[in-house]
Amino acid sequence: MDTPQNPLRGIALKIASVCVFVSMASLIKSSAGAIPPGQAVFFRSFFAIPVILAWLVMRHDLAHGLETKNPMGHLWRGLVGTSAMGLGFAGLGFLPLPEVTAIGYAAPILVVVFAAMFLGEEVRLFRLSMVALGLGGVLIVLSPRLIVDPETANVGEALGAVLVLMGAVCAALAQVFVRKLVHIERTAAIVFWFSVTASCLSLLTMPWGWVWPSTTQFITLVAAGLSGGVGQILLTSSYRHADASLIAPFEYTSMLLAIGVGYFVFSEVPTGSMLLGAALIVIAGIAIIWRERQLGLKRDARKAGTPQP
Repeated sequence: MDTPQNPLRGIALKIASVCVFVSMASLIKSSAGAIPPGQAVFFRSFFAIPVILAWLVMRHDLAHGLETKNPMGHLWRGLVGTSAMGLGFAGLGFLPLPEVTAIGYAAPILVVVFAAMFLGEEVRLFRLSMVALGLGGVLIVLSPRLIVDPETANVGEALGAVLVLMGAVCAALAQVFVRKLVHIERTAAIVFWFSVTASCLSLLTMPWGWVWPSTTQFITLVAAGLSGGVGQILLTSSYRHADASLIAPFEYTSMLLAIGVGYFVFSEVPTGSMLLGAALIVIAGIAIIWRERQLGLKRDARKAGTPQP
């Protein structure tokens, strides 16, 4: 049975998921100097699994929610998704939270390019223009970090910028795999098997210096994992109550939250170039979402045999 549409509830769940994911990123960042990224990925993924399983039990969907028809699809999605998570977590150790958030916005913009390349989706001038605008914003955010000056000791910041950008590329590829999976797989299965795959893959990084966390670090990392599971459930639930085109723009509220957390928790003051670049990325992202909605409405009208204006 389809869940009745409730746009306000969908928007509220989406904003709640954004808040939880920003909190999760803040928890990861607080331990980034001491905990290797691969180890952080393990905690983030492994401790999300009990939350997801409990959610499926509450929905009486455990028996069928984990069934899969395409295990290799989950594996490939897991490989690129885990890479994206690890690179992003590594970048959090070098860059302010708002900059990592802004660069991460490149992922949905790059999806447009990758969908055209790998899924054969048609991309016309408007969306190509918005992709160019969004990537221009990314370059504005990145530019101060990519000018390496050993005297100012910003080599780490340059490395962080490259890591986060590579993470955004991997995240975009992961979304392309998800687009293929959703046609044959349940959302619960996609979420669950990604957490399992990421947990297993992250264990391969143990030879590169896992550490024994302190009590505080352990609690922080477990909280990050639980938050990731809760955030994923809230996000998934939001799309059951409202159209994706309606609630997707609320993803960008994470920038306001990241700026606030960065300033009050980590004493990070946003720069003018970061704010300008982030604004361009957000404008491009919302424009692409709006265009996707328009194209979706036209496709639905054609299927229903409604004449086009």
